Amino acid sequence: MDEVIGLFPTPLLRVPGALDSTLVNGLVEHFSSLAVAANNTSPNLTHTQMLQPGDSPLLVAAAALITPKLVDFGALLFGERIGWSLKEMWVNVLHTGGHQAMHNHANSFVSGVVYLTPTHAASQTVFMKSPGGHDFAFKNDHARTTPGPFSADKWISPAPEPGDLVLFPSYLMHAVPPNPGQRRITMAFNAIPARLESWGYKISFGG
Repeated sequence: MDEVIGLFPTPLLRVPGALDSTLVNGLVEHFSSLAVAANNTSPNLTHTQMLQPGDSPLLVAAAALITPKLVDFGALLFGERIGWSLKEMWVNVLHTGGHQAMHNHANSFVSGVVYLTPTHAASQTVFMKSPGGHDFAFKNDHARTTPGPFSADKWISPAPEPGDLVLFPSYLMHAVPPNPGQRRITMAFNAIPARLESWGYKISFGG
């Protein structure tokens, strides 16, 4: 029998209800008013300054729930359960008409998003193949094609509920299309492992 094998797939971990409603509501109430820094990709997108978990008891509580999932996800990436730490966190407020341009996250290994408010179907997070990728120079893209996991250029994440978490490798390109709905609030973060080791070479991260 024929068998299709997905070689070297990119993992994305989705955790429904990672944060409970009380914590989600507390994060929205406390940080939405602090998200005043402008974003250069859209005038209707603002965010907080970079935050550390110790900056608020709410972030401490969120980090305590996120970190075990980082350990799980890190085992998929590096084949070992090692310590992880949240390097930075920030809250994004996407107002009606706002969008987030395609980007990835530098100086980290795992990035994530916690959805804090309902998300309009048109502004669900979109993940994309790197523009520089390793694809063929020619494409087959027209009305009769059926995109699949091996041919599509983008993947729209499932509709999230408040409290849902996604984790993905920091190099993975992603964006948010224009938001036609109500205010969309998320908490994003970057994380690094305690150390990486390869046959005698070892590097430690963190302060």
